[in-house]
This record gives sequence, structure tokens and C-alpha cells, in this order.
Amino acid sequence: MTQPMIVQLRQICGNANVLTHDDPATDLSPWEQDWRKRVRGRALAVVRPGNTAQVAAVVKACAATSTPIVPQGGNTGLVVGGVPDSSGQQIVLSMTRMNAVRAIDPANLTITVEAGCVLQNLQAAADKAGFLFPLSLGAEGSCTIGGNLGTNAGGTQVVRYGNTRELCLGLEVVTAQGEIWHGLSGLRKDNTGYDLRNLMIGSEGTLGIITAATLKLYPQPAAQLTAWAAVPSMQAAVQLLGLAHQRLGPGLTGFEVMGQFALSLVDKHYPQLRVPLSQESPWCVLLENSDSESETHARAQFEALLEAALEAGCVTDAVVAENLSQAQGLWHIRESITLAQAQEGLNIKHDISIPVSRIPAFVAETDALLAREVPGVRMVDFGHLGDGNLHYNVQAPEGVDGQTFLHENEERVNTLVFDQVAKFDGSISAEHGVGELKVGKLPLYKDPTALAMMRAVKKALDPQNLLNPGRVLG
Repeated sequence: MTQPMIVQLRQICGNANVLTHDDPATDLSPWEQDWRKRVRGRALAVVRPGNTAQVAAVVKACAATSTPIVPQGGNTGLVVGGVPDSSGQQIVLSMTRMNAVRAIDPANLTITVEAGCVLQNLQAAADKAGFLFPLSLGAEGSCTIGGNLGTNAGGTQVVRYGNTRELCLGLEVVTAQGEIWHGLSGLRKDNTGYDLRNLMIGSEGTLGIITAATLKLYPQPAAQLTAWAAVPSMQAAVQLLGLAHQRLGPGLTGFEVMGQFALSLVDKHYPQLRVPLSQESPWCVLLENSDSESETHARAQFEALLEAALEAGCVTDAVVAENLSQAQGLWHIRESITLAQAQEGLNIKHDISIPVSRIPAFVAETDALLAREVPGVRMVDFGHLGDGNLHYNVQAPEGVDGQTFLHENEERVNTLVFDQVAKFDGSISAEHGVGELKVGKLPLYKDPTALAMMRAVKKALDPQNLLNPGRVLG
């Protein structure tokens, strides 16, 4: 017999948009399993609303029956923050049907989209209108803007444009009580009280359900050039970053660092990508220069930067992409590191941020500590050096089963790395969020007063603890 709750949800969203295990032909694993395939939960139902009114009605029904809700976008998260637990009592609220571009305001330089809009489609809509939406990450073909906002995603252009938070001017949100906050104004100045928009961004669906957003657009650059440089050390990479800021100014829109082992995995699993310079150098850097004048001006700037870097000794060799195809190829190498890691086997991921000036000492000290504590461990170091965000991942020793390695070492390795992050005044989550994986660690590394304030906010906005329970604050 169908539960009354399921009947009510189908009345709200339509039979085809409420999926349950009662239908043997329905496979719920795309919604119940996280992207890394570390956790598989069991949902009471997967509910796919088609508009904000339906989201509000679903939340009201859940609030009346104390049914927990797990909001989900593209399900590309890396900290188990968007899948149900194993109880079979939580509904997954999938936002993927709400994917429309509602409006573009060229004079205000804004675009308003629904939360289920895939990031790549948002980029394309902006481009078609003659503008740039600069958020860019490896999962952009499947992640949604609601998820990007929920986790305050970063990506490769944070050094110039900031995280998703900096790109958002307004939100439409359904509260835990099923009320709609209409906050989509594209105002850049609104000094009328608490900043509810920024409170929701990065809250991972625990304070409200984002249904739409008004986002900043930028003029398209006249030219975009990409360079790949070999550097002799992490300290040299930081020195190159300083030179790039000096020489390129706001034109510096990307600065990625990649360790030799990380690139060797790409070379091993995707040899057709032809990784340059990595065999001769412990680190490589990928730079992007977006110029408002011309390609000639951009190339002259790049060449002057690289010449100065070679003279200073912080670059040993470099190549500048000659065309768009070559540039895309270089970026594809960088974006393939995560996939190559997966091909190599399970690994222990860390998404951390450290003050840029302290990253060389952190990496040297922590690499040595891990090598001593876990002999044979292989370090997959790469990330957004321009904004101090490293993906500091630990791969099992050669020949060791990844699952066994995680089972025996994950807790110890996480503690060691996070203690080092705290020592160097960093954060244990830079852009992936807290989710479920880090929820137990947060009280150990977050200021206790900040945690108390966060708990008070959660209790005030979601007193029944129905929105994504067990995430962020546990």
C-alpha cells in the first residue's frame, strides 16, 4: 500500500516525478550514491519538483510529517553532502527539473537562473548573450548552480573573480517551513539588515533550499591566453604567482599548480593528452591571462612575464598555447588529474586552504611527515595556488589495495593533515564543503564561538532539523 506521504508528494509534483523503490523498474542509485561511490543510502522517495511553488508545497508536507529532506543538484559533491542516509526515511529533493534561465539583464550585468541549471548551460547562455560567467570547474558539465551555491564552489578562476559567493547578487529560497523568500534582486548595494544571501551560500542545504539565483556577468575578454611553466619548487611557484600579479594585474584569471606525481597519473591513464615538461620538473604551473585589449597585447604581457620569471630562476621552461585548441588541451590535462586519480584507485582527499605565503613550508613539512608515518605513500598535490587552495590527496603505496589503504589509514592520515592545516592557520575545507565526511572533524578545528553561533542559526531557521540533517553541524 502506498504511504499517504507518497500520495501527497505525487499530488504536488505528479506521479512521474516521485520515484520510489516500490517500482522494480526504477533504479534510484543515481540519487542515492555519492559521486565517489563511497556511500550508498536509501531514500523514501526521490522528488523532482518543477517550480518553486512545488518545492514550497513539498517542504510544507515534509514539515507537517517531520520527514527529513536532502536537497540535491547534480550530485557531484565530494564530501557526501547530497545523498540520503540508510534509514529509508529521507526524501531526496532533486532540483534538476528546475533548470531554466529566467532572465538576462545586459545593462545590470546579471543573469537569473533556476537552481537546477547545469553550470555549463549557464556559461553557454551568458556567452550567447555576449557575456562571461566565470565560474569554471571540472564537473561543470553536470554540476548545478544550486549545488555550486550550496557549497560555495571555487574552481579555476577564483584568483580573479572569487568563489560562487562573490558571483551571486540575489537568491530565491524556500525555508524549512515551506515559505518562499523572494530575494532575487540584482542590487549591488542593499544595506537593510542581515546578509541572508551569504548565510544561505555555503550552508549545504541545511538552512534553506535555494531555488533560483541572480548572478553577476562580466564582459568577455578580447583575448585569453594560456601558458604552462615548469618550476623547480613550490616556493618558486609562489614567486611566479607574485610576478604574475605584478605583470598581469587583474588579467591573471587562472593560476594552477600541479605536482609531478599528479601529472604522471594523467600521463599513465590518458597518454593521448601529452603532458608537457612534467618529467623534468617537480612542479608545473598553468596560467591564464585574460586581456581586455587584444591578443597581441596579451601575448606581449605573457612573454615579458615568462622572461622575467626565467631570469629570476622561478621558471625553468615554459610554453604559451598558440591557439584555442592548444589552450583547451592544457586545461584538459589539469582537469583530468581527478579522473586519473580515480583510475589509479581509491585515495584520501583533502580540500584545504593555507595562506599562500605558507604553502611551501606546509607542503614540505607535511609531505615528509606522511612519508615517515605511511611509508611508500604517494602524494597527489595540485590545486588553485592563486587563492591558496590545495587538493592535497594521498594515494596508496604502489601495489596496495585502495580500499584496504583507506580502511587502515584514513582516520590517521586525516588527523595528521588537518593538524598540520591548523598549525599553518588554514581551513580543512576550502571549496568542497563539510558534508558528512568532515562533520566530526569540524568541532576539532573550528572556533568554538563560531560553532555556537552556527548552531544557533540552524536552530532558529530549521528547528525540526529537517534540512539535510547530519551535514555540516551533525
